[in-house]
Order: sequence, then structure tokens, then C-alpha cells
Amino acid sequence: MFPIKDNAPTRHFPIVTVALIAINAAVWILYQVPDLEGSVNQLAYHPCEIEDSCAVVGEDWPVTSVSSMFMHGDWLHIIGNMLFLWIFGNNVEDSLGKVRYLVFYLLGGFAATALQTFITLSQATQAESEIPNLGASGAVSAVLGAYLLILPRARVMTVIFILIILIRELPAWIFLGIWFGLQLWQGGFSLVSPEEGGGVAFFAHIGGFVFGMATVYLFLKRRPLRPAY
Repeated sequence: MFPIKDNAPTRHFPIVTVALIAINAAVWILYQVPDLEGSVNQLAYHPCEIEDSCAVVGEDWPVTSVSSMFMHGDWLHIIGNMLFLWIFGNNVEDSLGKVRYLVFYLLGGFAATALQTFITLSQATQAESEIPNLGASGAVSAVLGAYLLILPRARVMTVIFILIILIRELPAWIFLGIWFGLQLWQGGFSLVSPEEGGGVAFFAHIGGFVFGMATVYLFLKRRPLRPAY
């Protein structure tokens, strides 16, 4: 399932959210698409960087932990992440304020990377620790965790695939609860049966989401506007 829109209004235009989407799009189109493999090798994050055990790596982890948050693996990856960021990020930005929201977003990405790195280095092989981690989904997951707490009763227009395609409005707490439950289930399954060559970094999603829930009230500047209905 994926979201189309929500019914929660905002006070101001979400300039930071739009800027983040624009930066991600620019990095993808201008830097990655012309040389996807080269860009990933150079600026994606590799968990083995922490232990300095990577066979080949472009930059050190302080650089790649930031740059990887603005990189993606394919068109579906970036479109999905930016769709979630647009729908849920505008309301979180409106409640946190522009500067706090940007700091929150980046810290959420770092928390996501930290948990994924811990799981990889403690559970995976050396070869798996050299698989690049990239994408905005960890930081976006922090935004989702924040949205769950500040707007649980907002309604999210959702496309649901169950043999047929359904479009339904779901309360945000149900949509995000299902989403997080899937990350927990798939993350646990990935420990038992890892995908060969890598796959979705479910523990980055989990880490970002938990960070968002745990810290949103530390960053909150104002209560969000009430949903339209």
C-alpha cells in the first residue's frame, strides 16, 4: 500500500520539505543517473567503513553517512521516498519549524544508519557489511514516527493492493501502524533469510521511526492544525 494524500492542513508552505525533495531529485538526475555504479561506490555508505575493513571505498563514513541520505538505487526508490516525504513531511515541518525540522530530519537519518550498521556488523558477514546503504528512507521514517504521534487521527488516502486495487481513507495511526509492523516483520525475516546481494534496509526504517517517536516532542514548536474532517 502507498499513500496519495492526507487531510491535515498546514499554516505555511513547506519550504524545507520541498528543498529536500529538490536536492534528492537533483542528486539522482544530475549525479547518479549518468554513472549509477560509480556514484554508489563513491558516496554511498558502507557499514564496513566504521571498522575500516572495506576492501574498496570512496569516502570515509563521516562523509558518506550524510551523502547517502540524498542518494537512491533506482527510480522507484526515489519516487517512493519523496512521495512519503511530501505527504507527511509538510505537517511535521509546520509543527517543528523549519530549522528544527531540518535538524530532526538529519538526526533521524543518522539514527537510522546507526541501527542498521549495528545490526549489520553484529549479525552479517564481511561481504554483507560491504553492501552500500543509501536512500532517504531512514530520515523519512523519522518523519513518519513524528507524524504518528502529532496527527494520529488524520486520514490518509491510500492505494491498497490485495488481488485488486482499492483506494481507501485510513486513519494515520492505522496506516503508519501497518507500515511499521511490516518493517518489524520483514526486518526479522531478513535476519533469518538475508537477501543475496543486499535488499531493503528494514532496520534503518525501524531506527528512524523509533527516533522520530522518541524525540518529536523535544523538537515540537507548535501543535499541528486539526485535520480538515
